[in-house]
Amino acid sequence: MTILEELSRRVGDAFAEAGLDRDYGRVKLADRPDLAQFQCNGALAAAKAAKQNPRALAEKVCEELRSDVAFNAVTIAGPGFINITLADDELARRLGAILQGDRLGGWQTPAADKILLDYGGPNVAKPLHVGHLRAAIIGESLKRIFRFAGDEVVGDVHLGDWGLPMGQLITELKREQAGLAYFDQAFEGPYPDQPPVSLADLERLYPQASVACKADKARADEARQATAELQKGRPGYLALWKHFVAVSREAIEKEYQDLGVTFDLWKGEADAAPLIPEMAADLAGKGLIEDSDGAQIIRVARDGDNKKIPPLMLFKSDGGVTYGTTDLATIVDRVRSDNPDRIIYVVDQRQALHFEQVFRAADLAGLFAADRLEHIGFGTMNGKDGKPFKTREGGVLRLREMIDMVTERALARLAENGLAEGYDDAETNDIACKVGVAALKFADLSNPRTSDYIFDLDRFMAFEGKTGPYLLYARVRVRSVLAKAEAAGAGAPGPIIITAPEERDLALVLLGFGDALRAAHQKRLPHLLCDHAFSLAQAFSKFYAGCRIADEADDSIRASRLGLATASGRQLDLILDLLGIQAPARM
Repeated sequence: MTILEELSRRVGDAFAEAGLDRDYGRVKLADRPDLAQFQCNGALAAAKAAKQNPRALAEKVCEELRSDVAFNAVTIAGPGFINITLADDELARRLGAILQGDRLGGWQTPAADKILLDYGGPNVAKPLHVGHLRAAIIGESLKRIFRFAGDEVVGDVHLGDWGLPMGQLITELKREQAGLAYFDQAFEGPYPDQPPVSLADLERLYPQASVACKADKARADEARQATAELQKGRPGYLALWKHFVAVSREAIEKEYQDLGVTFDLWKGEADAAPLIPEMAADLAGKGLIEDSDGAQIIRVARDGDNKKIPPLMLFKSDGGVTYGTTDLATIVDRVRSDNPDRIIYVVDQRQALHFEQVFRAADLAGLFAADRLEHIGFGTMNGKDGKPFKTREGGVLRLREMIDMVTERALARLAENGLAEGYDDAETNDIACKVGVAALKFADLSNPRTSDYIFDLDRFMAFEGKTGPYLLYARVRVRSVLAKAEAAGAGAPGPIIITAPEERDLALVLLGFGDALRAAHQKRLPHLLCDHAFSLAQAFSKFYAGCRIADEADDSIRASRLGLATASGRQLDLILDLLGIQAPARM
């Protein structure tokens, strides 16, 4: 149990002894930490239900709790708020218990799920840009949180690899290199192993083709025809498409890896496309498809909806598929391939209506229950003008450029703060990259997922305040303290003894990790772990400033403080890993 779960159980027992529902015993952190460590407000609701005086009822509960040696003080405030302070021996006991294993008090789900987590969405032939950042960062952290909590997780990048852009690329390449074997329908193969295009070619060809198709109907029709032939299996076009995907994936994978983001599956729309005819026949057989001005739709509105939910369009009037079609077929593919308990999509909150339509359609069709489909929406990263972040020229910043930008700024900040001095260039650049990416990722994750936030690189890169660099520096400080203690022959970490307020505060924060993890998992909110990490770094800083550690004269106190420092470092390491942030060994 986490500390709040354990305290809620004990206080719940006390309510039960008073003849009341034990659920009234829910405990939370105290609103006034100057008065107590924890509080329970259940006596007020219990008294109302039982038609009793809340303070008198609270006193009955407190009498039961005061007999427990785990509590140092149990008092009543106001009309019946129960304030609780744990005994130092109880803090030390609980902390010692969680330090025995690798989980460090980390909560574990009592009901593990197999989760298919979709958190990528890049398009073939297009460079990653800042619009891909939040899905990748949030999704990677949720994947790690779920896994640590005990869930089985499969991460899927879900490439955009099968639509009209592929036909545009094919026709544009044909204009430049018409002699390639891929365009010769009489060619029987085999086709070359080496791609006829580079990533730079794709990044040039696609916008070039897109502009041309918008300006010229004949060019647009030609691209649509090529798309149709590709999707029907024309060998040369399929071979070209495979090259496009392979070249794009190599670049996409490298940039994601630079962010510390990985995927288990590299599937895309093309994997779901072959399932569409069978799925459509099944939906029609169930009477779910109807015509609407030549298009085919599924009505998903329900009686009692508070807002208008439009039908999901399955096929356009020209027979073309929509994102809704491929998303439904992807659910079919995922059920057949992985059979997950849940499918979770980490996608911009602005797509909420789309996912509501898809989830309802999947539920109506019996493909997958709507209550096991989740859209984890998120806000936008904005510029200082409050609009989605753009470059100074008004364009979309490429992810590669952003990574380079934060690394360069980190190098400057390291120099300004006198850090990484005397290190060789390779180590300095490695530290700068880790600091820059940590600044970027922590800035994103520390904001509530559902909120927009302002991109402010100067603030993100500060070594003071609630920032990624501050956390990395805190972790390096812990390592330095322990290394100096070892060099001085200070001995090994020992049993925890609480002798000073700074030790008590640090112990309480360390014990709060389980509850922070549980909340982050259940609410799908990584920022709650960020909050805990920052509180831990602050508590350690106060402990470091207020308590002697390696040079403490008392052997048992010195061993205890080395234990607290070790626990702080291990927990910080664990949380940074759950957030997907790498810490340098030194700075």
